[in-house]
Amino acid sequence: MQVEFHGAAGEVTGSMHLVEAAGRRILLDCGMLQGRRELEAQNAAPFPFDPAALDALVLSHAHIDHIGRVPLLVARGFRGPVFLQRATADLLPVMLEDAASLAESEAARANRHRDPEQPPQQPLFTAADVARVMKLLRPLPYDTRTTIAPGVEIALRDAGHILGSSIVELWADGRKLVFSGDIGPKGTPILRDPVAIAEADLVLMESTYGDRNHRDRQATVAELGEVFDHAWRERGNVLIPAFAVGRSQELLYWFARHWKEWNLQRWRVFLDSPMAGRVVEVYDRHHDLFDQQAQAVWRQHPSPFRLPNLHITASTQESMAINSIASGAIVIAGSGMANGGRLLPHPRHRGGRRDPPVVFVGYQAEGTLGRRLVERAPWVRIHGSDYRVNAQIHTVGGLSAHTDQQGLIEWYGNFRGAPPLALVHGEDRAREALAGEIGQRSGARVILARPGMRLQV
Repeated sequence: MQVEFHGAAGEVTGSMHLVEAAGRRILLDCGMLQGRRELEAQNAAPFPFDPAALDALVLSHAHIDHIGRVPLLVARGFRGPVFLQRATADLLPVMLEDAASLAESEAARANRHRDPEQPPQQPLFTAADVARVMKLLRPLPYDTRTTIAPGVEIALRDAGHILGSSIVELWADGRKLVFSGDIGPKGTPILRDPVAIAEADLVLMESTYGDRNHRDRQATVAELGEVFDHAWRERGNVLIPAFAVGRSQELLYWFARHWKEWNLQRWRVFLDSPMAGRVVEVYDRHHDLFDQQAQAVWRQHPSPFRLPNLHITASTQESMAINSIASGAIVIAGSGMANGGRLLPHPRHRGGRRDPPVVFVGYQAEGTLGRRLVERAPWVRIHGSDYRVNAQIHTVGGLSAHTDQQGLIEWYGNFRGAPPLALVHGEDRAREALAGEIGQRSGARVILARPGMRLQV
């Protein structure tokens, strides 16, 4: 068995790893690169392998940095089956259709201002490409060992990161590879804890927060309530960039849990993302994947997705209308790193009013608008224009859907015999810190994966 790394090997986005075993070629994830413009430009580059020669694709979960180039893979010749957890299969069209719409809009915007001597810009992929992907999906339940190609078997285990997120166990040639996907923290609301695995010949593990531990989740939730109370007393609004899958649903969960304590009935709550609205429908169809407490919360009043003052904006016009609200609005904007979707127009239409506080509740990749705001940049550029940052920025680290350094160390510690470990999906500072901790504690061989690196299992 051989593994070759082609994405999320020194950065957090673009997850993509090629496994060759039993005479077959299996791709783990096919994610989009996000962040700096130069990095995102690489999404359109040729794949470092022949898509038509792949025997199967296995997807760990439905975040765009793990699935965002699947339509491009199919457009360039891949015709094999796509294996994924059942809930991920329901989320996939929501995510990819939204990404196609954004790509088409960005191409149209660029072409309005292009040099007539230059060829028109083409979107990375279109809705028609997404439709072709859907015909290849092979949804699987958790905890079922399945043959995906002659001589190759997989099983998907709950990773506790988002709905349908999976740890992938892969067997071939008498060897076993475990790919963590993205691992969630223990005790995450709604989701079950990540499954512990004991046997592997090689582990590929994410390392997003490999150099730090999260703040206590309950302290973080209390801080959210304080932000809302202060904003109400200041007669303002609150803007929360949040991923449409996972974080938006968790925020609504906490709103329901603290409905009376935070006096949320006095606010208007906007889920400003049509994609997030569709995701809510998927969550409603998969209560069987919730933990016991979440199932109880969903039966109480108000239910998280049916708050009496919740408005899910379906159109651009509804989204823009939010900008006319002077106070009393909590806006969950469906762009977790503040680099696309509905979030960008909001700070540009304040009409002279004070900018609302911005609350970041997730990881901000290098090169994104969210990262610049978190690092307190005095000016930011939005659609080619420069804007002074007047908003108060809150970074709330305890709600991450990724486990922290201690959680990663504990998850790897479930493996017997300290198998070789390749760290992926992390910036070098985080990976180096995690490698040092795990190597010292277990004596394991820890590799920092690089693009094009090959490992024999």
